[in-house]
Amino acid sequence: MPFAIWCLLAAAILPILSAFPAKLSKDFDNARPRDPDYWKDGFRARAAAAQANGFEAFPFFAVAVIVGLWQGGDAAWIDQLAGLFIGARVIYVVCYWTDRSTPRSLAWAVAFLSAVAIFTSPVWS
Repeated sequence: MPFAIWCLLAAAILPILSAFPAKLSKDFDNARPRDPDYWKDGFRARAAAAQANGFEAFPFFAVAVIVGLWQGGDAAWIDQLAGLFIGARVIYVVCYWTDRSTPRSLAWAVAFLSAVAIFTSPVWS
């Protein structure tokens, strides 16, 4: 199975992991996990935003990998780009957690452009 397919699994799990550290607080109420007051400030708000963006980024990445592989793109190249996507998304989450907006935007752009490259890879193969 191509590495890019495993990256799909990683990309699907990453949003969940993005919010997980914010749930480790003693005042997190698992009976009300979506309480907007809990997620409104600071680290918690950034973690929730990173999670939301991860869920937003996943569909395009998933479609890009499927299209790239099924339409005859070079699997080795797609694997590399998928790894770049995951690496950039991890950096994106860490930048969100640590409130570093410019590097976060750069990581977002790298991930987005890698997904575009995967999607268009059959054209260049």
